[in-house]
Amino acid sequence: MNLAEVLQVEGVLSEAQIWRLLRDVLPVLKLLHDRNLIHGDIQPKNIRRHQGNFILIELHDSISSPEYVAPEQLRGLAVPQSDLYSLGVTCIHLLTDIPPFDLFDVNDDCWAWEPYLPSPVSSRLTQILNKLLQTTISQRFQSAGEIMRLLGINSLIATPPTPKCHSLRIFKGHTAAVNAVALNPDGQIASVSADKTTRLWDINTEKAICIAYKHTDSVNSVAFNLDGTIATASSDRTLKLWSSSLQEIFTFTGHTRAVKSVSFHPNGQILASGSWDKTIKLWNIRTGQEIYTLTGHQLQVTSVAFSSQGILASASFDRTIRLWQSDTWENRPVITLVGHVQAVLAVAFSPNGQILATGSDDKTIKLWDVSTSEVIHTLSGHCWSVVTVVFSADGETLISGSWDKTVKFWRVSTGEEIATFTGHEDSVLAVAVGPDAVASCSKDKTVQLISLPDVSLP
Repeated sequence: MNLAEVLQVEGVLSEAQIWRLLRDVLPVLKLLHDRNLIHGDIQPKNIRRHQGNFILIELHDSISSPEYVAPEQLRGLAVPQSDLYSLGVTCIHLLTDIPPFDLFDVNDDCWAWEPYLPSPVSSRLTQILNKLLQTTISQRFQSAGEIMRLLGINSLIATPPTPKCHSLRIFKGHTAAVNAVALNPDGQIASVSADKTTRLWDINTEKAICIAYKHTDSVNSVAFNLDGTIATASSDRTLKLWSSSLQEIFTFTGHTRAVKSVSFHPNGQILASGSWDKTIKLWNIRTGQEIYTLTGHQLQVTSVAFSSQGILASASFDRTIRLWQSDTWENRPVITLVGHVQAVLAVAFSPNGQILATGSDDKTIKLWDVSTSEVIHTLSGHCWSVVTVVFSADGETLISGSWDKTVKFWRVSTGEEIATFTGHEDSVLAVAVGPDAVASCSKDKTVQLISLPDVSLP
């Protein structure tokens, strides 16, 4: 199917698909241009999609379509940069489904495509496309190779096979949905469930080492601290701190509705909790005492996460994400991020704290630049709510889980989808990452240990 047909049948391409299109087509253009050849008619109908890859069709004596053609090519002076211009026009058409002639502002002699986007794209992609679309040749990218170097594409090689990921272990024993899972640096797995239990698992035997039954309602979240202690949050409105062998240390009380998320501060001394009572609470884990209650969200708080620098992110049904720092904890968020069109259900920081990932009921994931509060990428691919996100240890891969029963792997640098795990039989509710594997849990009552796909750039 060519991309004109894809646009008609499926609608606009996502940002991740545009990044993939650039990665597939640019090496072909470089090969042509290095041989003093010009394609001359790049447009959606001349690019085919095959198994997720994009293939530029070879042309013979074709008449170019004027709405995609560079100004100099219309004057009969086609150069290699003319193909780059046409590629840019093709991309904005695929992102907006608006005919190119309607995207060009004749009065200002420039392209005005961004207002027609169904959803925003990253500033990085915007900058690249705008440079491709420059009317003056000298202001465009001067070669396909220049863009390839910018994107980390080294040469034209065969597209590698889609990375595979598969189940390494399946842990069974919970009698209801497994709501959350955590991995510590030693590879130990903890899981919590709607069956009111917390379990620690032996990876080799796939059996529970110990089980705690102290919560009186569904257990919704679990996290490991630096010292091996474990925190859990429950619909019984409490949090509990456990030893590494699930001996109860403290019960934290104060929330007035279900507690949905917990996260340890990187100093290991503070625990944050997010609740359906619309608040975030901070706790001293040495004394069991509450430090602060943070308010401001208009609806239920669904997720909390600390960055490596100690910034706290909170997500809510009110469609916002708030960032808090230790010197502004008294109800003054650093900033409020707005961009999702439905409830925000998950937050996670990259290991270096520079990128925040958010998952939403709107089926998308957004990657935010923490320093500028701008969206870097909007990731589309899940077909139901995205309820969990986590970064790999090196920060190069994002892993997401959805009610669509899948776990997806994304390349952070480009926003492209690189692998999908489909081994769960019901909604995926959480994912956690370890050194060599990813743990996922599901409404199907299981925890699975998933292999990390080979996601290295070609």
